[in-house]
Amino acid sequence: MLIVDEYNQRIETADKEIEGILKALNLESAKAELGDIEKITSDADFWTKPESNREVLARQSALKAKLADAAMLTECRDDAATLIEIAVEADDESMVPDIEAALEKLEKNVEMQRLATLLTGEYDDKNAILTFHAGAGGTEAQDWVEMLYRMYTRFAQAHGFKTKVLDYLDGEEAGIKSASILIEGHNAYGYLKSENGVHRLVRISPFDSSGRRHTSFASLEVMPEIGDDIEIDIRDEDLRVDTFRSGGAGGQHVNKTESAIRITHIPTGLVAACQNERSQHQNREVAMKMLKSKLMQIKEQEHLEKIEDIKGNQMEIAWGSQIRSYVFMPYTLVKDHRTSFEMGNVNAVMDGDLDGFIDAYLVMKSREEN
Repeated sequence: MLIVDEYNQRIETADKEIEGILKALNLESAKAELGDIEKITSDADFWTKPESNREVLARQSALKAKLADAAMLTECRDDAATLIEIAVEADDESMVPDIEAALEKLEKNVEMQRLATLLTGEYDDKNAILTFHAGAGGTEAQDWVEMLYRMYTRFAQAHGFKTKVLDYLDGEEAGIKSASILIEGHNAYGYLKSENGVHRLVRISPFDSSGRRHTSFASLEVMPEIGDDIEIDIRDEDLRVDTFRSGGAGGQHVNKTESAIRITHIPTGLVAACQNERSQHQNREVAMKMLKSKLMQIKEQEHLEKIEDIKGNQMEIAWGSQIRSYVFMPYTLVKDHRTSFEMGNVNAVMDGDLDGFIDAYLVMKSREEN
């Protein structure tokens, strides 16, 4: 059955949202800046200085992504409106599923672009590095890490982001002790920075034969992937580099060579590890980039002038420090303790439906800054 009034209302609602989004994106300014960059990159001398042009190319890529996202938004709106118009003229009820799908796609794009307008941080458009650690609790906590790992990879897939495993350490009986993944995509860090912190699980443990309820904790560290154009002065004498045999969900070299690298920044105690590249040299490069990202992030958050001022204090992965609770028993609820946003459909959340939580966090931070 064609519900024309409802469909048109959804289009009108989207139109109002799109108008505000396009205004906030300031597309004319983006087009002008992109034009200036393309003049620079068309100069043959530009390509003779690869070290100095990375930042320009990164900015060019970000501007192109912004314009493409805006174009996709308008295209989705026009596609949905056209389908409704054709169905009404032909009085064709068989088009209802296509109309519903088009409207859902439009509304999802509107929501994503609305969130993008809240991303104003210096590194928001960067890729994101996610590092998971199990808290106390052995197998139960390690299983919780694996559940979170799956949740964020599902989120990435749903938003068209690519994922790459950097480091992976299996649990002793089940789950994951620790892992690091790179999520590649425009604004990946901007969306996922809200997820940084301790996550708490309450459920009947499948590893407890008595069927008792357990509380488990896991931490998630979210960092932007910084490029080589960002300089961070790290002294060689402040680093301890360990090599070890790879293990876990790695590539062809797993358990064959000591190619895995762990770098410790001695003054702060910060650690970065990588095992899934093809060589020890490549693993070292990635681990070093991860360490720089950690140091840079702390330096920015604490408004410090020097790397030496970073103390590397880590939040305890335990009760009282959690940013969000996931309750499976005696009721189902996921609640963010910073924003009070909650969802009763815990299975949808574990399948990567995190947009509501991210939206609430970004709105909260935007209000705090304004």
